[in-house]
Parts: sequence; structure tokens; C-alpha cells
Amino acid sequence: MSGDARQTAAQIVQSYDGPPLRIMEVCGTHTHEIFRLGIRSLLPPQVDLISGPGCPVCVTPVGFIDEALWLAEHGVTIATFGDLVRVPGTERSLADARADGARVQVVYSPLDALSYAKEHADEQVTFLSVGFETTVPAACLVADQALEEGVSNFSLLTANKTMPNAYAALRQSADVFLYPGHVHAITGTALCEELAEQGVSGVLAGFTAKELVTALAVAVRKSQEGKPFFVNAYPRVVRPEGTPAAVALMDKVMEPVDAEWRGLGVIPQSGLQLREAYSAIDARKKFEMPHIEGKPNPACRCGEVLQGHCKPSDCPLFGKVCTPQHPVGACMVSGEGACSAYFQYGGGQL
Repeated sequence: MSGDARQTAAQIVQSYDGPPLRIMEVCGTHTHEIFRLGIRSLLPPQVDLISGPGCPVCVTPVGFIDEALWLAEHGVTIATFGDLVRVPGTERSLADARADGARVQVVYSPLDALSYAKEHADEQVTFLSVGFETTVPAACLVADQALEEGVSNFSLLTANKTMPNAYAALRQSADVFLYPGHVHAITGTALCEELAEQGVSGVLAGFTAKELVTALAVAVRKSQEGKPFFVNAYPRVVRPEGTPAAVALMDKVMEPVDAEWRGLGVIPQSGLQLREAYSAIDARKKFEMPHIEGKPNPACRCGEVLQGHCKPSDCPLFGKVCTPQHPVGACMVSGEGACSAYFQYGGGQL
């Protein structure tokens, strides 16, 4: 940015002298990068960065972990990303179940899970499908492939989320959203433009130091104009139309459903489930799973952190009972979690 005085983006952020401004980093990767790059040191006191629900592991409810544990206890091999293994369920985690002999296989992609199922035809394999629009297309691609190839020992347990209604649920939590670039690389900018028309301001941000500081500079400069705005500050990746082929694939394989978000409760039409045509690989239907409702630890304040109502360091468990080595809540487990970022970079002092 040049601005009237040809200031750098960093100078624009540092020189902000307007009213208090709450900027929510919806994306967990933004939270970690802003900490890691030392960008918080640029902020004047009246600019408050708050963390939002953009960590897929963090917003996955306790009940989903309990469902995965139920499958593991019934002899199903669980294929999952590593972060989910240590997320606490109501009474224990998948790591605990693995220690007791359950089969829990860490994979790096849904395709790895399908490949494992093909190589282990004697095992029923269920992939834990979590994540936002960024990762949903990969899960849909694998669902399509499994069905076409008739891989009968493979299924998905879904807890995928979509952002539109989450933004609406959080609109009172912040003055400006720092929108997640990777999500909107898939979905495009139409939603952000509609939200601006409804009074919700936001800036689409990338992940490098330059991109993040530029996005923050845009946020503080535009907020002083006194009207809602949207700016795509990540145009090298995010196009207005997004990625139509990926959106079409999601629409083909999955359909919207009311979904529970840790800390936010049930948000209407904010989740995705497999369509009826894919019921053969829907783990809940395939294994006739009972309804399972998890119970989060009442001492954990992850839910309030995810809503932007408190900072991780406000939680009495933070850095004491709850650490990355012994996490009480999902926000301390995940590499994108706000509690993890505060612990790793903030030293518990922020």
C-alpha cells in the first residue's frame, strides 16, 4: 500500500490512532503465522487481534471423537490426520484407545486412507473427514473413487464444516474479519461481498509476512472510513469465482446439514454429510451407529476462545494443567489452535 503519505503497510498499522478495533483471525494458520512472524508487535494498543473458529480440529465437537472411539472399539481401523489422535473425547482420546490395542492409522490425506484400505482388505477402514471447504474436495474425490472402484472396506465419518453461516454467527464478535485465503480460493469472493453489503467488514489475507501486514493495514485504513467494506488482499490466489470444479465436486458428493461446532453450538446448514448415493461409504449408516452426544470438560474454555470471547491465557488451565504435552482441549492440540499458538509464541504472557 502507498497511501497519501506513501507509508509502508507496517507504518499504516503502527500509526493507527482510531477507536478500538477488533480484528478476528478466522483462520488458525493466520493466528500462528502472526505470532511466529512477530506481527503483533506492530499493533497499537487499541487494535485487538482475536482468534476465531478457523481451526478444523478445534471446532470438531467432542461427540465426533466419541463416535470415532465407538468405531475403534468395534474393530474398525481409524484413519486420521495426526492432530485428531490426541483430541480428548468425553472420557479419553484415540491415542488412549490405540494404547489399549485399537487400530488408529495416521495418514496425510484421504487418498492415503483409501490406499491403506485397499492394502488391508481384511480390515474395515474409516477415514475421519474433518475440515472446511479447503479440504472437502479431496475427501469428495476419494469418496467418488471408493464408490466407483467398489472398495467395500472403506468409509468416511464426516464432520466437515462450511464457513458462510459461521461468519453470520460470529458477526458480533469482531469489527473486521481476516478471512481465510485458502477457503475462499475454493469458494470465491461472492460471500464476502454479500457480507459487506449486510454490514460485515472483512479483508481476505494470504500467509506471508507481507500479505498479512498488508491485510492488517487495509483493515485499519478502511475501518476509518466508517462504512462496511470488503477487500481481497490475496488476489494472487483468490479469484472472484473461486474454483468452480471443486465446488461442483462438493455439491455432487455432499449436502448441507445442521452441524455442531465446539463452542458455537449447532449452526444451521453449516456442515456437510454424504449424499444418499454415497450411503454405502457413510460410516454412520454402514455400521448403524447409535446417536452419540459428547460431554466436553467443563473446565476447558476452548469454546469461549473459538468465539473470540476470551484469550487462551484467560483460561485457568492454560499452561498449567493444559499444555501441548497434556492437552485438555482441542485448541491446545492442533497445530492451528489458538491455545497452541499462545503457548508456543506467547509464553502464556499475552
